[in-house]
Amino acid sequence: MGTARIGILVVAYNAASTLAQVLDRIPDSVRSRVAEVLVFDDHSEDTTYLVGLGYKSLAPDLPMTVVRHEHNLGYGGNQKAGYRWAIDNELDIVVLLHGDGQYAPERLEDLIGPLERDECDVVLGSRMLESGGARRGGMPRYKFVGNRILTKVENVLVGTSLSEWHSGFRAYRVASLAEIPFERNSDGFDFDTEIIIQLVEAGQRIDEVPIPTYYGDEICYVNGIRYAADVTRDAARYRAHKMGLGNGETAFASQAYEWKDGPETSHGILEGRLAALAPISVLDVGCSAGELATRLRKLGHRVTGVDAEEVPGIHENVDEFVRADLNGGLPDSLRGPFDLIVAADVLEHVARPERLLEDFATRLAPGGRVVVSIPNFAHWYPRLRVAVGRFDYDRRGILDVGHLRFFTRRSFERLAKKHGFDTVRCHGVGIPVEVAKRGARTGAGGSAGRWFSAVDRVLVLAWPNLFAYQYVLDLVPDPARAAASD
Repeated sequence: MGTARIGILVVAYNAASTLAQVLDRIPDSVRSRVAEVLVFDDHSEDTTYLVGLGYKSLAPDLPMTVVRHEHNLGYGGNQKAGYRWAIDNELDIVVLLHGDGQYAPERLEDLIGPLERDECDVVLGSRMLESGGARRGGMPRYKFVGNRILTKVENVLVGTSLSEWHSGFRAYRVASLAEIPFERNSDGFDFDTEIIIQLVEAGQRIDEVPIPTYYGDEICYVNGIRYAADVTRDAARYRAHKMGLGNGETAFASQAYEWKDGPETSHGILEGRLAALAPISVLDVGCSAGELATRLRKLGHRVTGVDAEEVPGIHENVDEFVRADLNGGLPDSLRGPFDLIVAADVLEHVARPERLLEDFATRLAPGGRVVVSIPNFAHWYPRLRVAVGRFDYDRRGILDVGHLRFFTRRSFERLAKKHGFDTVRCHGVGIPVEVAKRGARTGAGGSAGRWFSAVDRVLVLAWPNLFAYQYVLDLVPDPARAAASD
C-alpha cells in the first residue's frame, strides 16, 4: 500500500469526561503518521464539543477536525458521516475509536498494521480471542454470555467464523468501504453488524486482533434486548436474501441468476439425470454463462446454447451458441433436432412461454423429451406475502423481479398439455438452502443448514403444493397430437 493516509474517526456522545484522555492515549507512533483525526460529537448534552476544540488548540501535533452535529444521528448515523468523510478525503485507512474510553487507543498500531501490509481489508478488535480476557477486564457475565451466543448465531447465519461480532474497535481499508452500500444501514447500534454482513457479501478479507476489555463508569446507551433482536434479524435477513426470500438488498453482490449447488436443487437434479445417459445432443435454452452446459459437456453430451445475451466466455462453455430473444421463440437458424431440450428457470421469464413450448416440439428428435424447472407460486412464501398484503417483487427467487409469468404445478401442466406435451415426471424441490453458502468463509449454516434442508425436504414430500419451492418436470410430446400433425 506504500505510505498510507490514516484517519481516526472518534465517535463521541456525552464524552466530555473521557475524550481528552482517549486522545492522549493515542501512541506517538500513530500520532506522527495520522493524516486526520475527526471527532464527531453526536449532539451531546454535555461539553464534549468544547473539550474537543480545547484539545485541538493544545495538541498541534495531532491534526484534528471537531464537528458537532446539529441533531443526533445515532451511533450508526455518526459512523456513516465519518466514513463518507474518509472517502471524500481520499484516506487509505480509517479507524473507528470510541470517545468513552471503552477501547484501548494503545492498540491502534495492531489494527492499522495488517491493513498497511495489505494482509486484509478489515481488522476487527476482538475481546474474545484471548481466553478469559473479557471477564478479567470486567465484562459482566450476562454481556459475555450474550456476546458469545449472538456471535455464534451470526456466524451460523452469515457463514463466518469470527470470534466476536460486537466490538466497536475496528479499522477499514477506505476503498473497501466505498464498495459497499453502508449508507443504507441502520442508524442504530446494529450498524456494526450490518457493515460486517456487507463486507462478507462483497468478499472483503476480514482479520481479527486481540484487544483488552475495559469496563468503567461509561454510560451504556444500548438496549440489550432490542439490540439482540436487531442483529439477529439482520443476520437472518441476509441468509434469507441469499436463498431468494426477500428483496435481496443485503445480498447485493450476488448475481440474480447463479448455479444452485447440491443434489437436491433444481440444477443438481438436472445434472444428475443426464449423468446416467449415454452422450446425446442437448439444447440449453436460456444458457446464461453456460454453467449447466459446462457440466453436461464433461459428461460427454453435445450442448447448443441459446440466450438473449452473449455472456463473455459462453463460446468456451458450449459447442455452439445462438443469440436470440426468447420472447420471440426459438430462432429459425437454430439447428436440430435435439435429443433433450432443457429450460432451467426460463419459461417464467418470457411473455409467451406457450410459443417456446410449441417451438420445442419442432426441434425434438424422435423419442426426445423436454426438461423444465419452474418456480411454484403456490409455495408458502408468496402465499404469505399476498395474505399479509405485502406482495412485491424480489431480487431473486419465486418473486424474482424478472418473472413475467407465475405458475403452480397444475397451471403449468395445463399449459404444457394445451401446447403439445404430457408430463411424465414431476419432482418437487425445496428451498435452495445451498445458495446461502455463496461467498461464505465456512460452511454457511453448517449443521443448522443441513437440519433446515432435511426438514424442508420432508415437508416437500408430504405437501409439495405448499412446500415445493420449484418443480422439475419431464415433458414428452402428446402422442395423439403428434399423430394428428403427421
